[in-house]
Amino acid sequence: MQIAFEEALKAFQKGEVPVGAVIVFKGEIISRAHNQKEGNPELLLSPPDATAHAEIIAIKEACRVLNNWRLEDATIYVTKEPCIMCAGAMVNARIKRLVYGCDDPKGGAVKSLYQILNDPRLNHQVEVVRGVMEEECRRLLQEFFQNLRKK
Repeated sequence: MQIAFEEALKAFQKGEVPVGAVIVFKGEIISRAHNQKEGNPELLLSPPDATAHAEIIAIKEACRVLNNWRLEDATIYVTKEPCIMCAGAMVNARIKRLVYGCDDPKGGAVKSLYQILNDPRLNHQVEVVRGVMEEECRRLLQEFFQNLRKK
């Protein structure tokens, strides 16, 4: 989770919502990412992208590394409770376990608003551990949005 938090700090420094994600497979980090929705328009290499959440980027990279869309034995560490899109991607990728920092009462799809990862109607359920580095993750998000409101 510490490495996911470091990724969130990178997002914070770039003016992105500070969320970081790390995927571990068989005890080894195979991908890491942070939010990149705003892109980098100055370089024209990374346009704005509504789907460029830390989790989605990390899942794509993990699939590339393993050359497989099934991440059945992988654990994803994320600093904030995933949204509907990211939770859905975790189910579709068959991720074994999610470990996350703080809840997202306005958009969380794991505990707060929806419980996608444990819905028995879906073809896969994901183990969930919540509250790891919760305070640090929450404070970083609060600071980001306080700064945004000041602008």
